[in-house]
Parts: sequence; structure tokens; C-alpha cells
Amino acid sequence: MPELPEVETVCRAMATHLVGRRVTDAWTDGLRLREVLSPTAVHSLVGERFEDARRRAKFLLFPLSSGRTLLVHLGMTGNLVFRSGANAEPSAHDHVLLGLDQGPPLVYADPRRFGLFQVLTATQLTRSKWLKSLGVEPLSTEFDADFLLTACQGRSRPIKSLLLDGHIVVGVGNIYASESLFAARIRPTTPAGRISRPRMARLVAEIKQVLQRSIDRGGTTINDYLGSGDGGRFQQELAVYGRAGEGCIVCDKPIANKVLSGRSTFYCTTCQH
Repeated sequence: MPELPEVETVCRAMATHLVGRRVTDAWTDGLRLREVLSPTAVHSLVGERFEDARRRAKFLLFPLSSGRTLLVHLGMTGNLVFRSGANAEPSAHDHVLLGLDQGPPLVYADPRRFGLFQVLTATQLTRSKWLKSLGVEPLSTEFDADFLLTACQGRSRPIKSLLLDGHIVVGVGNIYASESLFAARIRPTTPAGRISRPRMARLVAEIKQVLQRSIDRGGTTINDYLGSGDGGRFQQELAVYGRAGEGCIVCDKPIANKVLSGRSTFYCTTCQH
């Protein structure tokens, strides 16, 4: 599933290669995604120019020349990719194809169709149920030890589960929560309210560092957002995620795997406490 670093990687690619381009043609299969994919809305993009590319949590926002905004969420398996040559033809998992005045067309592909592709007016964007209840951005200055300490105060839920709560902090995601907790030496099952301020400060610092390192390496799970196969290099640096039974990189004890809030959670029983 694309997490914040993957979405940020896509956003930066779009900022470089999509902004300033005008839509000359639009195609959609009209299949339902997370919500109805409106053929009328997709076709209304013809003539629009992409003015900017932004990210909020794991949502991509593309302001358009008309004042509307294209809102995209990649869901579990979605991606935006530029296609050229024979690959430009729609495939079974391509749901939107936008021809552009320069360069190859932009394709929204999503095999499991859990994503989102909406064209919204300014009012609709402000009222969007997907955006209005989001927590703070983990790479922002607002996300610090004091913020997280306050959010955790009096809570008995595991710290890993709290980090996945998008109403508190957005986009940390399963992979990066596991990696950050390992780097901070905090066991993911630790009740959030029992973590001291010094340990919370280290956790915040590690979350920011892990996310930034992943962004710098093109994320973990998306490996092809421009047809270049350039992303996904952070998977080579994972310390615990997906390594159940393998030796810890610090103490060589087997990495444990426990399900928390329905998600697989990887950690070292020796190094994390």
C-alpha cells in the first residue's frame, strides 16, 4: 500500500513533469473506485492546465486552471504513471488516461480499485469528507514531542496503533511506524500514555528521519511512477518490517511479528522495550 513517502515521491514527480501541462484528451473506463468515477468529470478535464501538485496526508491535490482541484488517492494498489509508445494503450487496470499537450499521457491505474479520482470545486474541496478530519503532518513543525505527548496522555492503546490513527498524525503508515519504533527502541505494544517525554522526543525524531530517508529513496512500495523503475529503494534498508524470523541487525535475535489493530507489526523483543 502506498504510504506517505510513496505519495510524496509521486507528488514530486508530478510537480516536475505534470505542472504546466494542459489536458488535450480524456478517457475513462468508468468503473467504480472507492467512490463513483464520473466519466463526465473526467471528460471535463479537457482544456484544463495543471497549476500545482500538492500532498495532504496520502491524498494528491492538483489545482487546475479553472479553479477546480483534482483529488487523487492511490488506495492500496493505485499509481499515477506517464506512459509512452505501445504502453500508452489502456490496460485492464487503467481507469483514467489523460492526453497532454506535451509528453506522454498520464494514466491512473488501480488493480484493486480502492483509490479515489475526483474533480472538485473549491467549495466541494473545503467540505470534502476525506480531508476535513485529518491529523497533523508528521514532517511539519507542529508534530513534535509536546504534541505527541499530549495526544498520548492517559491512553492505554499501543503506541503503534496510535501512530496509525490518521485523526492524530497522518501518513506514518504500517511500514514506517514499525521502522521508527525500532529506531527509537520502543516496543510497539507499549501503552501510549506510559512513554516518557525523552523517549517521545526520540520517537518523533526517528519518525521524521525514517520518513525523510524513505522519501529521498523514492519510498518502499512504488517502483514505477514515471516508467523508469526508479522508486521503492527504501525497501533495501528496512530493519524490521517484513523480516519476521530473521536476525535483528543489532542483536541478531529473531524479529517478532504480532498483529496490532489488524496490521502485522514487526519488532525486536530484545532491543525494543
